Amino acid sequence: MPVDIAAGTVDLPLTYDRAERADAVMILAHGAGAGPEHPFLGGFAHAGAAAGIDVVRFPFPSVVAGRRLPGAAGDAIASWAAVFRAIADAHAGVPIVAAGKSYGGRMASMAAASGAIDPELLVYLGYPLHAPGRPDRPRAAHLPEVTSPQLFVSGTRDPFVDPVTDLESVVAGCADAELLWVEGARHSFEVAGRKRDAEEVGGAVAELVAPWCHRRLSQ
Repeated sequence: MPVDIAAGTVDLPLTYDRAERADAVMILAHGAGAGPEHPFLGGFAHAGAAAGIDVVRFPFPSVVAGRRLPGAAGDAIASWAAVFRAIADAHAGVPIVAAGKSYGGRMASMAAASGAIDPELLVYLGYPLHAPGRPDRPRAAHLPEVTSPQLFVSGTRDPFVDPVTDLESVVAGCADAELLWVEGARHSFEVAGRKRDAEEVGGAVAELVAPWCHRRLSQ
């Protein structure tokens, strides 16, 4: 999937997990610390496909270039726009859900707020409301501008949303948004005292998200 960014054209490989009988396509973006092959995203994608949603993963240009840190937000938004257009063209008439882990979800929200993408639904897996310990610098001013229904899935012990009341206030200020808490979970949805690998954790989160997607798409 070619995308034009500030440094030129970059090819982004797409990874599909196909449902037997899909009634939606979810585009799933990764977080800042790992690419689309991360076991959490793999487990989420497999479980999403098993629940009747095609899942497409893609890397941001910084990952393709081998860099550990995210690139410019403009490059990430351009990537979201290019992948969204390609999937919409390939799946005409099928609802599209834009989803992302942490940074990937925040970039999806910025793309939607700016009109670069127009998904039926948006799903944020651990929305990074602020850097840990910096609730005074929230990353939420654009969220009320998103018109698509939004689902925020977050752990109650996630340092990126501590205090949790801040995220509750942000969600309440959006036009159509819901908040799903995972009790005791941190930013990657790991829960102290529960030994599960990242793939299993991702699958469990998808089992929470898929019913919400089906319900909202049927309304």
